[in-house]
Amino acid sequence: STLYPLHMYARRTNGKVSQALAFNEVSLLRQGRQAAKIRVSVDHVVRIPELTCDGLLVSTPAGSTAYNFSAGGPVIPLGANVLALTPLVPFRPRRWGGALLHHDSSVNLTILEYKKRPVNAVADFTEFDDVAEVVISEQRKLGVTLLFDAEHNLEERIIKEQFSY
Repeated sequence: STLYPLHMYARRTNGKVSQALAFNEVSLLRQGRQAAKIRVSVDHVVRIPELTCDGLLVSTPAGSTAYNFSAGGPVIPLGANVLALTPLVPFRPRRWGGALLHHDSSVNLTILEYKKRPVNAVADFTEFDDVAEVVISEQRKLGVTLLFDAEHNLEERIIKEQFSY
């Protein structure tokens, strides 16, 4: 199986720019007690002007069975060419449960009221605090190939996860 990482570009509130890669997911998480307010744009179109939530994550198929699944997001087969956009404890809009996006989508997340409601951005294990804006896109130039033996196939594990009860 070939896996492609997400590229996270984060502009911090102090003006610094930080970047990281993630094979599982990029997460935005509120830092304090107040919920985050995030504007969600996909491919330069504002889809949610103001999402009030504890956070938001963009997951690859490989990462869809971990944090994404625990947050109520879908399990994605490896070859599906989609990304999951999953809210973490959404308050408004109340019924928004996330979205599946084509793998070549660009997701722009703008933190509203970032001084009052600070947010961290995490790409797998790399974390940046006090972000103002995060842009996430898949990096097809940086794929890695995973090899599995027949008894430990990741694709089969993902399919089994969808039918567990």
